[in-house]
Amino acid sequence: MRRAVMATAVLTTAVAATLTPTASSAAAPYKGANTAAVQDDFNGDGYRDLAVGAPGAANGSVEAAGAVVVLWGGKSTVSVTRRTVITQATTGIPGNPEQGDRFGETVASADLDRDGYADLLIGSPSEAVGNNDVRGSVTVVWGGSGGLRSGVEITPPAGYGKDRTFCGFGTNITTGDMNGDGAPELTIGSRCEGTSYTGPFKRTGKAAANYLDRRLGDARGVVMGDVDGDGRAERFWLPGPTDGDSRGPVFLEQGPPDESAPWENKALELPYAAGHTGRIGDINGDGYGDLVTGIADDESLAGTRDAAHRGGEIQVLYGSAQGITAAQRPKVFHQDTPGVPGSAENADMFGQSLSIGDVNKDGYADVLIGSPNEGVANKEGAGTAVLLRGSARGLTTAGATGYTENTAGVPDTAEAYDGFGTSVHLADLNRDGRAETVVGIPGENMDGCLWLARGSASGPVVNGSHTLCGRNTGITVHLSDALFGTSLTSPYVYL
Repeated sequence: MRRAVMATAVLTTAVAATLTPTASSAAAPYKGANTAAVQDDFNGDGYRDLAVGAPGAANGSVEAAGAVVVLWGGKSTVSVTRRTVITQATTGIPGNPEQGDRFGETVASADLDRDGYADLLIGSPSEAVGNNDVRGSVTVVWGGSGGLRSGVEITPPAGYGKDRTFCGFGTNITTGDMNGDGAPELTIGSRCEGTSYTGPFKRTGKAAANYLDRRLGDARGVVMGDVDGDGRAERFWLPGPTDGDSRGPVFLEQGPPDESAPWENKALELPYAAGHTGRIGDINGDGYGDLVTGIADDESLAGTRDAAHRGGEIQVLYGSAQGITAAQRPKVFHQDTPGVPGSAENADMFGQSLSIGDVNKDGYADVLIGSPNEGVANKEGAGTAVLLRGSARGLTTAGATGYTENTAGVPDTAEAYDGFGTSVHLADLNRDGRAETVVGIPGENMDGCLWLARGSASGPVVNGSHTLCGRNTGITVHLSDALFGTSLTSPYVYL
């Protein structure tokens, strides 16, 4: 939508009944909404919930206004019967739906106000603000015992995007507790400066502090997580492709900028690492978070020889008591790596999306990788998702599995440009200790779908897995594709 730039965010206090889940919620907060186990628990019932972006959804006849669907977790996992649809037309949500806003292009979650309930963050990087096209916006919708209710915009720090256009504020959203006070910090990526907010947040949307970081130039990607075991998250910046480095550099932040010496304390470049998007999780079970990055653009897409391995790749850097250092060389996986399902072909986009979670409760985090442009049975762009297993030795190809819509037990059939794997997510939605496998298929029909498989001791259970599609969730499909399943709370490449 187009709106005037506001100096401070304004909280709308009206509450819509449509924001309340259809099942009853816990009366008191479920403590620990910032922990990995329940970080997406918006209503405090102890079950993680699933936020799904549909940025192409219409609002009446307004094309691509965008929507987010929250599927409420429970003992029998998620279903379309327990859902909430949030748009910029929902009472209590700031803004107005306008063509091309693409509300829900990115989604994330954290307990920003430290009340024991996770809050939902929604990015609209294509949104116009004032006369600035594609300036972008980020909305937080507050969690509570009644589910998700009123929301407020997160205002960029003063000076953001000065003399620049097409910033795409909200291109990436990530959170993590960097100072150990129990309140998460929020970082918002864009094609302009990096923006950082120190928690906790007030319900007005105001953070305890915020600042711009211009030292990296563009700041499209950002990853936060504890890689040295001190209980505080580190922040890694992934600016994306740069002149002379289409694979994208990786920087470890050393601290906020000093206005009196703006180039001091600058981020440490990891010279052997690269990536466009990333995720942190404990793959080898040693108590330290490990950094996984994805580079989906190979030479055929980037047009340069310094691009990713043919078809795309992922890289792994292991944490330790010293954290992740500049001397480390990453372990690289691609579809020509022995044991990785499939074969590397031009423009497969292996690494376009990433998620980390323990699918079999063995204590080692596994990595799910989307390859949405992979051809399947001569169907271009049908897409695939590949699961690599964690182990005491780190990420391994032993027991690696690939999934497509032609995999036995997966509903439907692979079709051209379905984009299976555009988004991926590993999350324990039914609290059995094993992460469900969730894969976005935004090109499926005109609405888009999700594929879900429950976890087990042997990994994802394909037989009995199911598909949920946008038309059944209450979103509006008009003339354009709604693209339900484009985004989940695990990151994907949006450049």
